[in-house]
Amino acid sequence: MRPRCSRAKQRGVAMLIAVLIVALGTILAAGIAFSSAMSARRGTATLAMDQSVLVAQAAEALAAYALREDMKAGRTVDHPAEAWGQPLGPVEVVPGVTLEAYLEDLSGRFNLNSLVVPDRTGQLAVDVNALEDLQNLLENLGLETKWASQIADWIDPDSTPLQPDGAEDSAYAGLTPPYRTPNIYISSVSELLALPEFGRDRYLRLLPYVTALPPDATINVCSASGILLDTLVEKSHQEFSIIDPKQFAQNRESQCFPTKQLYQTSFGGNMTRWNDQVSYRVGQTSQYFRLTSIVTIGTADFALYSLLQREPSGRVRVLMRSFTPD
Repeated sequence: MRPRCSRAKQRGVAMLIAVLIVALGTILAAGIAFSSAMSARRGTATLAMDQSVLVAQAAEALAAYALREDMKAGRTVDHPAEAWGQPLGPVEVVPGVTLEAYLEDLSGRFNLNSLVVPDRTGQLAVDVNALEDLQNLLENLGLETKWASQIADWIDPDSTPLQPDGAEDSAYAGLTPPYRTPNIYISSVSELLALPEFGRDRYLRLLPYVTALPPDATINVCSASGILLDTLVEKSHQEFSIIDPKQFAQNRESQCFPTKQLYQTSFGGNMTRWNDQVSYRVGQTSQYFRLTSIVTIGTADFALYSLLQREPSGRVRVLMRSFTPD
């Protein structure tokens, strides 16, 4: 006859094994349930992402249609008050999916790629006029003018720093990690953050006034800010930038303001600057636009930024897509 203590120990061991089996089963069940739930969420997110891209591409088609119709109407001036400049939505595309989109005229900003253009021999070189304008813009924004030379050196193909503030490979080789200047046109303004000590604050201050477009893009005076318009005249000039923002917006509610002819008068007696440095770089029409498409599916928001080019023939094509604005 076995002792009672032995039976109690056996029952204790059996109960412990049973508890361990139940715990193990619970862990396995929870793991399977969690894995299944995450797979379902990933599938839902992937489907939502694919849907948002398709809806954003539909917004691109609508924007292209608006830009083509604007050209077909025979308009020779582009300004934000036109039909293409009016925001769309939010509109429900299908149940549970809404779209909000708007076009921005990027020709109303200073094109950083205009700093480097082909010279008379066909070689890429720094445009001293554009460099001076960027220096004036930086000064008007309260930033150091030295950054203009460093941006130009970031783009130009040579390895010789502009004097006295330029920076080529030698300025970046000692950083951690070290890197080199690309010496090609930039595709995003965010590349300015690669300049040593440029920093986020300077970047955000300059961002609303600059863009990265093909080097032949002109500045549309109908879309440019007052600060940029004054900068092209001269750094000490203040005419459009001192206009009350509400009044400035009212002047643009239904027309181009200022027109190129009116803008020319702001140069006063300084017509040499207008004729030799500015007139060929400004206009009243635009080729490049950025479409911002915000798609909401359930509780998730997706944004797609599309760079559109409207060619002289009226054809509109997508040059670049990005999930970040700059």
